Amino acid sequence: MEKEESQNKKNQNLKDENSELSTDKQASEENKKKEEEEQLSPEDEIANLKDKVARTFAEMENQRRRFEKEKDEAFEYGGFSFARETLNLLDNLERSKQTLESDETIKDKDTLKKLIEHIDIINKDMISIFKKNNIEPIKAINEKLDPNLHQAMMEVEDDTKDQGTIVQEIQKGFMMKDRLLRPSLVAVSKKKVEEKQNNQKDKEIEEKEAKN
Repeated sequence: MEKEESQNKKNQNLKDENSELSTDKQASEENKKKEEEEQLSPEDEIANLKDKVARTFAEMENQRRRFEKEKDEAFEYGGFSFARETLNLLDNLERSKQTLESDETIKDKDTLKKLIEHIDIINKDMISIFKKNNIEPIKAINEKLDPNLHQAMMEVEDDTKDQGTIVQEIQKGFMMKDRLLRPSLVAVSKKKVEEKQNNQKDKEIEEKEAKN
């Protein structure tokens, strides 16, 4: 009995070894086929090299274009942050003018008039310098609200204007060439509540008449 078991184990080991050898042989043949497939002809190698060179050249060209664009933008808009900060000077001039004009102690006096004249001169000079550097104020009063240029801060009831029309400029906005330097802070018109209700009633009546 023990001899039979021993013989069976030997037979099983031989089968396992043969199976392993068969698997190794198959794997070796597959690797050999892959190597043969990977061995390209000279024409294919040249085509691959041409493709790699073309791709490398395209990447270099894209990098060059990006560099040129960044360089141009740096030249065109290099003073963007400085210009935006400088707008605070205009704001301060305007605030100073309003403060002086509302001061009852110097109202209607020659001193006030001279001060206002000087402030206006400085303001005009600054606007002129901005324009020379392609910085232009944004049109606001009586314009339709444009979210790309204007920022509505409040609504004012005004039946003489179409709804959404700018009726007051709280802070002047500016463009630097085709870029928004800062938006205009504005107040826009809205219809009175009574008129809105009347318009709604008229609309409902028209709809009923149209259905009938």
